[in-house]
Amino acid sequence: MFLLDDMPVPLVHATYRIIRDCNSAFAELFGYATDELVGQSFSRLYPQITDFIRTGKLWQSQLGGGKTYYDERIMAGSHGLQFWCRVNGRSANAGDPFADAIYCFQTMERPVAAELEILTGRQKQILTMIAQGKTNANIALETNLSRRTVESHRARMLKATGMKNSTELVAWFSSRPARKD
Repeated sequence: MFLLDDMPVPLVHATYRIIRDCNSAFAELFGYATDELVGQSFSRLYPQITDFIRTGKLWQSQLGGGKTYYDERIMAGSHGLQFWCRVNGRSANAGDPFADAIYCFQTMERPVAAELEILTGRQKQILTMIAQGKTNANIALETNLSRRTVESHRARMLKATGMKNSTELVAWFSSRPARKD
């Protein structure tokens, strides 16, 4: 039988978004010792509390029924260093997705750029989904927004960045230089 710490990928077990156990790969990813994270809220690992709240609402609507769900997002390490990661999760409780869940974190080679600050948190979330190839309709379903609202966010992002279409927007997003802190 394998234990959580035997796994070579960053894994964490949580109840109600409180870290109950994590392996050393997860702790190292965020620049902490394992015992510094156990018993702590995931909010500690987000750049802003609004990101934590928005992600919670999204996961709560998508993770129910024992489904596996994933997204891509910016997280923050122990010294405030921000990085992109893909998060996969599964709940053991079909009726209450946060009651007992396990998550796997994978770092991504997508730079966190200061230029992204011209976008709101919601726009960054939608842009991430666009970069994943999701349609406006899929994004609307996952974020519990209307399709028209997603289209409006897309249009505002194009205007804010000076891009002409979604292809240029995704290329701009994917090619931002890394932030020099």
